[in-house]
Amino acid sequence: MKILHTSDWHLGHQLHGYSRDYEHQAFLDWLAETLEQQQIDALLVAGDIFDTANPPASAWRMLYRFMARLAKTMPQLDVVMIGGNHDSPSKLDAPHELLKAFDLHMVGGIQRDENGQLDHQRMLVPLTNKSGEQTAWVLAVPFLRSADLRTEDLGEDDDRLIKGVETLYAEMTQAAREQKKMNQALIGMGHAFMASGKLSEMSERRVLGGNQHALPASIFADDVSYVALGHLHLPQMVAKQEHIRYSGSPLPLSMSERRYKHQVVVVELDGEQVVEIESVMVPRVVDMLKVPASPAPLDQVLDELIALESEEMPREQQPLLEVHVLLDKPQALLREKVLQALDGKPVRLAKITPHYQQQDQQDSLGHRRLSDVSPQQVFALSWSKKYDGEPNEEMSAAFESLLFQLEDTEA
Repeated sequence: MKILHTSDWHLGHQLHGYSRDYEHQAFLDWLAETLEQQQIDALLVAGDIFDTANPPASAWRMLYRFMARLAKTMPQLDVVMIGGNHDSPSKLDAPHELLKAFDLHMVGGIQRDENGQLDHQRMLVPLTNKSGEQTAWVLAVPFLRSADLRTEDLGEDDDRLIKGVETLYAEMTQAAREQKKMNQALIGMGHAFMASGKLSEMSERRVLGGNQHALPASIFADDVSYVALGHLHLPQMVAKQEHIRYSGSPLPLSMSERRYKHQVVVVELDGEQVVEIESVMVPRVVDMLKVPASPAPLDQVLDELIALESEEMPREQQPLLEVHVLLDKPQALLREKVLQALDGKPVRLAKITPHYQQQDQQDSLGHRRLSDVSPQQVFALSWSKKYDGEPNEEMSAAFESLLFQLEDTEA
C-alpha cells in the first residue's frame, strides 16, 4: 500500500497581513491531483490543519471542499487527520462521526472514560489497500497537552511530561498489537517537538513544556513501521532514523522559510516492511524575495528596489518581499521611502528588517518590533540588563515552563 504524509497546513494563515488562501487552495488542488496520480491508499495529515484555534469560515470551507472532492474522486482513500497545537481539539472532533462514514477520520484530542481510561478505538484507524484488504493500523495520536497525560504513578526521578507521553504511546501501541493480524503494519502519528528536531526561525513554538521536554524517538516502538510527524516546518528525519519523519509544511509560513524545500512524503509498504520513502516537492505558486541579498545602506537598498523587475500578475500571486536595511540609527519615514521606491511594482512588501551598525545582537532587539522576536529573546535581554549576564539553565527552564503553561491555556 502507499500512504502520503503531510502536515502543518495552517489553513487561514496570514503573513504580515497578507492572506495565504490562494497558495493554500493551489496546494490542496495539487495534493488532490497527486493523490490520484500516485494512486495513494491513505492520506495522513499530522496536525496544525488550521493556523488558529478559531479559524475563519473560509478556511473550513476550503478544507471541506477538499475532503468532498476526495470522497467523490477517490472513495476508497482513507484519510486520517490529527489535531496540532494550533488546532482546537473540540472543533476538530465535532464532525468526527459524519466524516468517519466517508472514511475521513479527524482526531482533535484524546478521550477518556469516567474512570480515566484511554479510548483506544477512537485513535486506532484501520487502513485498507485498493483491493479493500486491511493492511495497516494507524495510531492517530493528536497533540498532547499536559492535562492529557497520566503521571500519578511515576517516580520522583521521572521526567513527568516525557514519561507521560511514553506511557500513552506504549498503551496505544499495545492496543494496536492486540488487534493487528499477520503482515499488517503499525503506523505512528504525532504532533510534537522531537529531540534533534530543527526549528525554523520564527514560525514554530516549542511545545510540551519547552526545549527541555523534546521527546526522544524511543517513544515509538521498534515494530512501528513508519511515523508521520507534524509541528516542525523543515522536512527532516528524527535521530537519523529514516522511518521517523517530519514532512514539513507545504508552504513557507515565515519569510525565514523561503529556502525550505517544501514537500510531502510518499511511503510504500509491503506488509510490515517499508519498501520506499519518496519526497515529492510541492510547487511554489507565490515567490518570496529578499532585497538586498545582504543588509546594505538605505540609498543602495532604494536603488535596488527601484531597479527590481517583476512580471505583472494578480495581487494574490505577487511575490512577498522582505527588505533588509543597514542603519546607524533609527530612520524616520523608512517604510514610506521603501514604499515609494516600490511604487507601481507588482510585489507585496511583507517586512522591513533594520540592521544597526556597531551594536551587538541584544541591543539591536530594541529596534525590532515585538512580533519579530521570540519570548526567549526578550527574556534573555531583560535578564542581562537587570542582572548582567545570561540566565542559568534552571532559570531558563522555569521561563520555558511558564511560557508553556500560558500557551497551553491559550490553546
